[in-house]
Amino acid sequence: MTPNSLPASAPAPVQPVAQPANQPAAHGACATCVHARHDALRRLGVRAEAADFVVALLGNPNTGKSTVFNALTGLRQHVGNWPGKTVSRAEGAFETDGKKYRIVDLPGCYSLCSSSHHEEIARDFILFGGPDVTVVVVDATRLERNLVIVLQTLEITGRVVVALNLMDEAKRRGLSVDARALSRRLGIPVVPMAARHGKGIDDLLAAIVSVATGAYETNPHRVHYGNGRLTARLEPIMRQLEQLFPGLPNTRWVALRLLDKDHSMIQAVREGTLGNIEAMTARVMPRLDTDALQDDQPALVPEERS
Repeated sequence: MTPNSLPASAPAPVQPVAQPANQPAAHGACATCVHARHDALRRLGVRAEAADFVVALLGNPNTGKSTVFNALTGLRQHVGNWPGKTVSRAEGAFETDGKKYRIVDLPGCYSLCSSSHHEEIARDFILFGGPDVTVVVVDATRLERNLVIVLQTLEITGRVVVALNLMDEAKRRGLSVDARALSRRLGIPVVPMAARHGKGIDDLLAAIVSVATGAYETNPHRVHYGNGRLTARLEPIMRQLEQLFPGLPNTRWVALRLLDKDHSMIQAVREGTLGNIEAMTARVMPRLDTDALQDDQPALVPEERS
């Protein structure tokens, strides 16, 4: 099944590559923006300048994420650790239509709320690394639980593809998932797959290429919190962040995490280590009142979704 609204013609066959040749990334942004993005990715341990596009692979544990990674990259992979962490990192690459794609297999996690090193690594990479596409692998037999991380990812970026894996297992259990309807609701490509049997890999590749090149214009679903009190607290924090951290990729997500008392995010704000702007912001950190974010008020959670 081909994702809704994807071009009918499939891209050229995948050619895994071990070490893509150095060349500028194919982005529409200015050269300065591209270099800044490469610097951010390099700090995260990824040689983005060696590829045209960077793809992040995200998902809950036991969703078949590693199977998808292996299917796209073959055996030509690199395994190491994240900078300053003991958590392993796997990277691979493939080439199609003359473009090189570097895939980063993020640690398996259930959310992006940074309650563990795995979640913190995944969150920081998507938020500050700015991958061209984030593929979220979900388990079709446990869709409700898996959609949590999909919605959290859509809060950060709209350049997302959902790999709806284990469709064969869902069918065996008598479950039916309408991938096209889910795609319309989320506003992004949703690709039904049975990766361990090689089914859906070509459609996933087509979706990645379409989102990376802009052929597929996503319209990402955003959570509506239905809470005027939350909006009233969010807006002033967002304005402060925009003033103090010019170029911060997503002030709304950062503000939400601060309101939710995300201690790693609060510490990063205090120390000026948000993404790739730590040196620029270190001298202005005292101006952002993070102490006010650690009061005894309960964390705010979504009340309704559209």
